[in-house]
Amino acid sequence: MQNGDIRLVPASESLAPAVAGYYRRNREFLKPFDPAREEAFFTLEHQREILRAEEAARAAKAGFRFYIVPVDGPETVIGSIGLNNIVWGAFRSAFLGYKLDAAYLNRGYMTAAVGMVVQYAFAEAGLHRVEANVMPRNKPSLRVLEKNGFVNEGLSKYYLNINGVWEDHVHMVRINFAMH
Repeated sequence: MQNGDIRLVPASESLAPAVAGYYRRNREFLKPFDPAREEAFFTLEHQREILRAEEAARAAKAGFRFYIVPVDGPETVIGSIGLNNIVWGAFRSAFLGYKLDAAYLNRGYMTAAVGMVVQYAFAEAGLHRVEANVMPRNKPSLRVLEKNGFVNEGLSKYYLNINGVWEDHVHMVRINFAMH
């Protein structure tokens, strides 16, 4: 999937050097939004393990992770976006997660990436519901979801442990009404 600026590349072990570089470059920037990370997380080998697990999740249709690369710099990973913890059966739902390199903010890249992945979730994967949970203070992320038609379904108190603190999250949802 791509537009004129970015390409979404499925998880592949071959991306490990670029993904490790992305996380090292953005270590401090992502800290307020991510779980606490062990030092090993930032290593090439650990990223290879994660990418192998993401490839296996894709094969099992349990999750679909994509890495964001600029069209004019395909060797550089500038973010990730994924449909995680997919539940099939009567639910047909997934959790959306995403993050972007600090140097690429405010260019519309994440708004576009979310749009592409939601389209993939509904048209290709056949999901009925995509859910995203965002800390209330993360206004730019909430705006990305709003621009992509997500609606606020309420506040989940003490929802996720982010950087050592149990944080409240706004529960945002997009429904595939074409399935009704």
